[in-house]
Amino acid sequence: MSKVVVMDHPLIQHKITHMRDKDTGSKEFRALLDEISMLMAYEATRDLPLEEKQIETPICPTTAQVLSGKKLGVVPILRAGLGMVDGILRLVPHARVGHIGLYRDPETLEPVEYYCKLPSDVTERDLIVVDPMLATGGSAVAAIQFIKNRGCKSIRMMNLIAAPEGIRRVQEAHPDVDIYVGHVDEKLNEHGYIVPGLGDAGDRLYGTK
Repeated sequence: MSKVVVMDHPLIQHKITHMRDKDTGSKEFRALLDEISMLMAYEATRDLPLEEKQIETPICPTTAQVLSGKKLGVVPILRAGLGMVDGILRLVPHARVGHIGLYRDPETLEPVEYYCKLPSDVTERDLIVVDPMLATGGSAVAAIQFIKNRGCKSIRMMNLIAAPEGIRRVQEAHPDVDIYVGHVDEKLNEHGYIVPGLGDAGDRLYGTK
């Protein structure tokens, strides 16, 4: 079973509280999500492997450490996931960015992929799939599967807020995908929204409601 890492850093919790506030406008909401994403990426990449490299400082030659292994990729789930990308890229600017878009079929209620564009070398990268909210888990499970279908085997999920139901669903479907979250909330309500949550992240990001 995959691990769930809850990032309880005081700065992350402080900023999440401001995002929850219904009086926080879109401009501040976007800025907060950007800042939290960078802080979360710092923690989510803590276990990246290192290797030694010989370099020469202005003083003398020395042995130092650099990242080893696969390169990183970031895949936001459209549309709200886009709000997390820039913060991550400021930390790892050489990461490649893919995009995946899903909608729910009104008859079958199953997620349907309408857009997927990934780096050409996706099979050689460690991917971080990002979406602010992990609610029912349906979109996350489908997005991860669509990415796996294209040959990627090293995937982790990063969410601002998650419901226990969503975490369980992702773990059951993808026990090899670790989940990094800023906060695990109480539950889902009858409409599938996280309680207490912060509302619809996409609408609040882009002022569409």
